Amino acid sequence: MPPSEISPAELEARLRLHRLPDVGPRRYYSLFSAFGSASSALSAPASAWRALGLPEACAQARRSPEVREGASAALRWLERSRHHVLLHDQAAYPALLSELSDAPPLLFVAGEPSILEKPQLAMVGSRRASRPGLDTAAAFSRSLAGAGFVITSGLALGIDGAAHQAALDVGGQTVGVLGTGLEKLYPQRHRALADAMIHGAGAVVSEFPLDAGPQAANFPRRNRIISGLSLGVLVVEASVSSGSLITARLAAEQGREVYAMPGSIHHPGARGCHQLIRDGATLVETVEHILEGLRGWRSMPISTAQTLTPSCHPLVQLLQAAPCTSEALVNASGWDLPRLLATLTELELAGHVVLEGGRWFARAS
Repeated sequence: MPPSEISPAELEARLRLHRLPDVGPRRYYSLFSAFGSASSALSAPASAWRALGLPEACAQARRSPEVREGASAALRWLERSRHHVLLHDQAAYPALLSELSDAPPLLFVAGEPSILEKPQLAMVGSRRASRPGLDTAAAFSRSLAGAGFVITSGLALGIDGAAHQAALDVGGQTVGVLGTGLEKLYPQRHRALADAMIHGAGAVVSEFPLDAGPQAANFPRRNRIISGLSLGVLVVEASVSSGSLITARLAAEQGREVYAMPGSIHHPGARGCHQLIRDGATLVETVEHILEGLRGWRSMPISTAQTLTPSCHPLVQLLQAAPCTSEALVNASGWDLPRLLATLTELELAGHVVLEGGRWFARAS
């Protein structure tokens, strides 16, 4: 829905300003600072825009039918259920993201906007991830979501999708940041996943105009939002040329924590993570390695998975009796969900349990 703290005319003006060619966040803020509002900026003489160093094309496009219609279409979009826009100078704008000098002037949100103020952990990695990489991403996502973290990623194929889906599987919350407009979801193979996020307790967000299609330059640009929303970034599997390393670099520049999972020296998908570790990222082998760095946010106690042999572990014993869902295990064990999921993650990574079809099974030892 449209934000209530500004006039309809000012909202329409901001949507127009946002659509102008060659007006990114820095030029948007320059105009906003110089004129005090988007409405005043749009009505200022072209000479005033030139004085700020803006290209002639920007000033000329202000009154184009395409820009006006795009803003009108966005206003119609905002009238629909679960559609929102967050503006840079309003209280609902995510506080962590607002720290960026190039924070998006506005953010389109489909789903639940309040989720963006909750503690988030970004999980990113290769689009062509290995099966072990996908399984590891899912295991960590389930455990971190159960600990109360919102799992934030880019809705891409591979690691991103595995992280989003795993968070949903355990009733957790997850945010997808697009490199396209919300009306041009890419990749389309994740349409059902995005809808589950939007209509559940999650959200899909974008700084781009609603009708912006996939352009290569926009995906690295959106990565600063993934890291900017988050307390830290976990890179699960990535080559040295992966866009995930851009997200990690941006996270470090933004003062966020950077975590990386090691892998085989023979696997090209591990080399990007190894590079990050050499550059100072925290090496991650268990969920605890992440929670140690985010202790102020953690709600997950240290698990007992490492202090009991698998055959004696109470969760393994329960699963040897019968496969269970996470919720059924909570009832049967008396453990709270964060502790349960943390322990199951470690048992899963050690090969003692497996999640299939929403139920946990004990592996034969």
